[in-house]
Amino acid sequence: MQSPEAHGGTTSSGPGRINLGPDPRLVLVANARMPSQRAQSGQLARAARAFQRAGVATTVLHAKRRDTAAVPASVVWQKLLMDHDPNESAPELVAAPCSDWIDTVPRFAQFLPARLQEWTFGRSAARIVRRDFRGALCLARDVEVGHWLRGRPGLALEIHRVPGGETRRRWLLGAVEAGAQVVAISGGVRDDLIALGVPERRICVEHDAIDAGLGDRLPTREEARRALGIDASRPVVLYAGGLLRWKGVDGLVDAAGRLDDALVLIVGGMEADIGALRERAAGMGNVRIDGFQEAARIPTYLAAADVGVVPNRRTPRISSHYTSPLKVFEAMAAGLPLVVSDLPSLRDAVGPTGAAVFVEPEDPAALAAGISGLLDDPAARSSLAERARAAVQGCTWEARAHRILAFMAHESQVHPTP
Repeated sequence: MQSPEAHGGTTSSGPGRINLGPDPRLVLVANARMPSQRAQSGQLARAARAFQRAGVATTVLHAKRRDTAAVPASVVWQKLLMDHDPNESAPELVAAPCSDWIDTVPRFAQFLPARLQEWTFGRSAARIVRRDFRGALCLARDVEVGHWLRGRPGLALEIHRVPGGETRRRWLLGAVEAGAQVVAISGGVRDDLIALGVPERRICVEHDAIDAGLGDRLPTREEARRALGIDASRPVVLYAGGLLRWKGVDGLVDAAGRLDDALVLIVGGMEADIGALRERAAGMGNVRIDGFQEAARIPTYLAAADVGVVPNRRTPRISSHYTSPLKVFEAMAAGLPLVVSDLPSLRDAVGPTGAAVFVEPEDPAALAAGISGLLDDPAARSSLAERARAAVQGCTWEARAHRILAFMAHESQVHPTP
């Protein structure tokens, strides 16, 4: 974990320090469902609110998907934010149409429909940006959007994984060559962007962040365990996040058989993934799978646990080098000791603070040993918790938003789009 000053390379104490003009606006473009059960939507919601709080009128331009029912914006924010205040000014939500028939075909046949959905969303979103957001900053998370908006003043791309295909790499480089800046979600993304040919000076690194005051809003351990129906004396191991294969949660289930009396509590995931994991854990009395929970419930799970786990696999590259897991930062803010896979991405996220125990990836025995070691050593847990809280001090979504705005304003010299 980097310090707030080093976290992104550009600092600002508030919107008054950023020269964005008298009526600054930002459109945050992402091919995401709003709301959804994926971490991407929660991360997007937190980032958008932070930009809004920085004094920049923010719009989230997201995908209009066939299988996502339209709900009022207030419901979206309530589902995705831990501490939504209905009286606070919230970002605007705008849905961009796209071709969407991915889920109507078998999974093995979804490659082309998925590419078509990405392409049509990018074109549709770019059209809306050009028509309705003249003069606004634009932070887009999809290279298709960058392709359609290349050359637009005030454009930046937030890259969470470096594209592997030649065409999408060409679109990315074309957007950068035409003036776009790049916000990299991790050091691994930055390194691969530089190797691809993106100038280092055009990149700032901004990991995920934490909600300000999260550690102060937690219930007590006793309150949390009562709310979740967990015995007050039982050791609890928590995984809170998605259940995609590269997340390695199947390895945690396998490790649970070596953890004796500890309760392994798994929270999050899509319905199909939850069902598959429950089948794997069938008959295991110390594994409890609670499935997806709205963001406001997560602090209760963090407060109830003794140890948190991030058991990522070695592959693909998004796992080993690119990911910047929201669950890592939230656990650290909550003072939850972590056992994590020893991968460059997680070393980058946790930083050199000694705020986690690193174990060999894809090794249930090593994972179980790392967890057991912490459960058996209260002093080590206390020390890790203290270092974790200190490491994320000041690394809030609001601070992140100020740095990104300063980077975009300084590097792109924003002027109204002609």
